[in-house]
Amino acid sequence: MSTTLAPGEIKQARIAIISLSIAIPLIVAVLFKVQLTGYDLSFLPPIYATINGLTAFFLVAALYAIKSHNMSLHRRLIRVCLVLSLLFLAGYVAYHMTSKPTVYGDSNHDDVRDATESIAVGSMVGFYYFLLVSHVILSIVIVPLVLFSYLFAWQGNYVRHKKWTRISFPIWLYVAVSGVIVYAMISPYYG
Repeated sequence: MSTTLAPGEIKQARIAIISLSIAIPLIVAVLFKVQLTGYDLSFLPPIYATINGLTAFFLVAALYAIKSHNMSLHRRLIRVCLVLSLLFLAGYVAYHMTSKPTVYGDSNHDDVRDATESIAVGSMVGFYYFLLVSHVILSIVIVPLVLFSYLFAWQGNYVRHKKWTRISFPIWLYVAVSGVIVYAMISPYYG
């Protein structure tokens, strides 16, 4: 994949990565405020949870491929992970634009976790929100980390790629796995 990029092209790529890293969370935040009615996309959460699970699987497979010195397979698997991450984001945003938020522990689906429901979920509510908040924050952080890691590999700068990947890989894997766990925990409370 190594490509010689002119200094101007490297600068453009860096500007694009920084721009995307700022634009994606801003656009998602704006879209979350949009509420479209008349669409039933309630089928999406298990799909995008599965996409997260597949991303985690392919990330581990990509790690195995590079540890086995199979760079070609590694590249293909990382590209699959990038596409899966984009598909996840599209499905996640589409669902949240067409559905009201789900309250963790709201077993009677009245959009409020009352005292009885709070007792039923106990301390799991704290764990759920910790997992959810860390998942969301790290999903924002991972965008530039992955894109810069990819750029360094594209340039053939494998020393920098490896340094960045030591940070980006575990975070990307955490985001993918925590997304599946968050779905498993909230899914009983979907209305």
